[in-house]
Amino acid sequence: MTSQSRGTDTAGTAGGTRVLEAHVTVVDPELCKGCGLCVAACPPGVLSLAPSFNSKGYHPARYSGAGCTGCGFCFYACPEPAAVTVYKKGAEVPAEGGI
Repeated sequence: MTSQSRGTDTAGTAGGTRVLEAHVTVVDPELCKGCGLCVAACPPGVLSLAPSFNSKGYHPARYSGAGCTGCGFCFYACPEPAAVTVYKKGAEVPAEGGI
């Protein structure tokens, strides 16, 4: 699940980029196995398990859309490579893409 974006459009590479105005956590619901380790590790408590299932039958983690401190505890707690990505405030991301 991608989170709500908080960014400013900027001129950049082809297609443009934007600078994030807040820390953002993105969980790929198809890679998440719903173990809950990231939810337990999150100090501000902005992650939870979704009530719906992904295509593999798991309740994936999801980000509330606000309150991430950018600590990365969720990233390090996750046993599934690439399921959780933490973008720091000020990071340049593609203007399109749902981050």
